[in-house]
Amino acid sequence: MPTELSPTARALRTLEILQSRTAGVTAEELAASLGVTERAARRYVGILREAGIPVHSTRGPYGGYRLGRGARLPPVVFTEPEALGLVMAVLDGQPAAADPDADDLVGTALGKVIRALPESVGRQAAALREHASAAPDRHASRADPALTSTLVAASAMRRRVLVTYRSESGNEWEAEVDPWAVVVRYGRWYLLCHSHRADAIRTYRIDRVRAVRETAHRFEMPDGLDPVAALEENLGQGWAFPTRVVFDAPMAEVLPSIRPPMGRLEPSGDGCVLVGSTRNPTMYAQEWLAQLPLAFRVEGGQELRAAVRVLATRFTAAVTDEP
Repeated sequence: MPTELSPTARALRTLEILQSRTAGVTAEELAASLGVTERAARRYVGILREAGIPVHSTRGPYGGYRLGRGARLPPVVFTEPEALGLVMAVLDGQPAAADPDADDLVGTALGKVIRALPESVGRQAAALREHASAAPDRHASRADPALTSTLVAASAMRRRVLVTYRSESGNEWEAEVDPWAVVVRYGRWYLLCHSHRADAIRTYRIDRVRAVRETAHRFEMPDGLDPVAALEENLGQGWAFPTRVVFDAPMAEVLPSIRPPMGRLEPSGDGCVLVGSTRNPTMYAQEWLAQLPLAFRVEGGQELRAAVRVLATRFTAAVTDEP
């Protein structure tokens, strides 16, 4: 750190270090980062405290400083790459946030962050927001932030909850579940849980959750749970229409082309079989099976076979010469 920096600049640099080191930083580490003595580093911590920024300290050989939570928001300190990366991530996940005049919760929050940035950084972030075009994802859904936060908190505290859920068809029910994890997948937010109503693993779209109530019961998280892998595996199970697709090729050759929601791939003789279920046989045939670069046979279920016949007839008609 150059020696000509003013005390104000070093105090802001101290704040930046504390913001980036959420686990805490010792006086020795802080002094080394600032290029000053430990006594001077403590002085800059004192300046932050005088400004109303909550900096907590822990005594002892492993003690140090940590930025605490307080009623007053500390200044936002971002580098230009951090600020631009934040804007890009927001626009990627919430295209409506690109319009500062739109009635969008995330867009309003993004505007506040941009206005709080230093002039040089904020100007670039605002330009990126203004001139970048974001196409909406037709498959994305917006989960309620309050309900999502409640589910995350219940998962962290290992607290069982009662979930009121409405299916795509409009049916509504209440289920008592152990909320294992909240998972974001391709623009959709899911609750991975164990349903006591079904005595099975379930995945609920959080945008279809209507209410969440905590109970007095606690639960134990399964050992070695990989939430993303468990979600992927269970997205292809529990739907109304069974699916069974047979491949003559070995599993190692087929597996790279199979998306987890399509079902579970199992060895079968010299080949393998894909067993699962779907709520939409037409979508399963058109968007998944039609894109496989491998030969296959659809042995079940009845609805999927019918959807494949319709698709095959349409494709055949597309290349049939006119009489």
